[in-house]
Amino acid sequence: MRVHRSRTSLAGTALAALALLVPLALSGTADAAAPAPGAAKTPARGSAYLGMGVLAHDGRGTAPGTPSGARALAGQTEGVDTSSHNGNVAWQTLWNSGVRWAYVKATEGTYYKNTYFTQQYNGSYDVGMIRGTYHFATPDTTSGAAQADYFVNNGGGWSKDGRTLPGALDIEWNPYGDTCYGKTQSQMVAWVRDFLNRYKARTGRDPVIYTATSWWTQCTGNYGGFAGTNPLWIARYAAEVGALPAGWGYYTMWQYTSTGPTVGDHSHFNGDYSRVQALANG
Repeated sequence: MRVHRSRTSLAGTALAALALLVPLALSGTADAAAPAPGAAKTPARGSAYLGMGVLAHDGRGTAPGTPSGARALAGQTEGVDTSSHNGNVAWQTLWNSGVRWAYVKATEGTYYKNTYFTQQYNGSYDVGMIRGTYHFATPDTTSGAAQADYFVNNGGGWSKDGRTLPGALDIEWNPYGDTCYGKTQSQMVAWVRDFLNRYKARTGRDPVIYTATSWWTQCTGNYGGFAGTNPLWIARYAAEVGALPAGWGYYTMWQYTSTGPTVGDHSHFNGDYSRVQALANG
């Protein structure tokens, strides 16, 4: 006997089969798009801060934040650095603990300004600190000169009032991609020079260079040509500062920990308070 199936019945069977296949297809698509377990997420642009890559790339020494011996501490002046990830900072608490200078993130690239800049920059000044600002460099986005202009135009300037430190260039590991921002060593040196020259033309001051020896060696070929003009702020979370980049015989500042009181990042200025004032005065 021949069985006659209606068109409605056949259509229903086809739809039922399709309904079973769709979830499988969607599941396969989701699995393919999902990041591998444990994969690090790229942070949002603007969220970078001084020393963001130090722990991941250089690690931490056995006795972070404690330079060996009393002589290493003698004559050094405590400072901190802050950015938007710190929020509103308890500046009076820091002052009471002996902190006498600070650097505040002003800008990043040519696209970001610190949303807590006013509280941090004015707050540090109001409690008596000598303070300055820093720029997080992104050499893969715009030229050094363009970023120096953006920095100066948005809080990175300098005035000879005895309380304002020269601007600092934060040049370190790229948190958003390629370690050296897609540049060769000679291209990186040229980018840094472009920034430094433009900043000095705008402010009359040679900016501080913040970096880590390992990054500087990898991405600039351990270039030593800036040592004669630009103060060095070195990043090393250990009991000893270790080797410095080529050309610099000493550091001006040493960021020695990211887990200090109140704000995390703490640094030593290589000199007493009068030397901090001297840097501010130019």
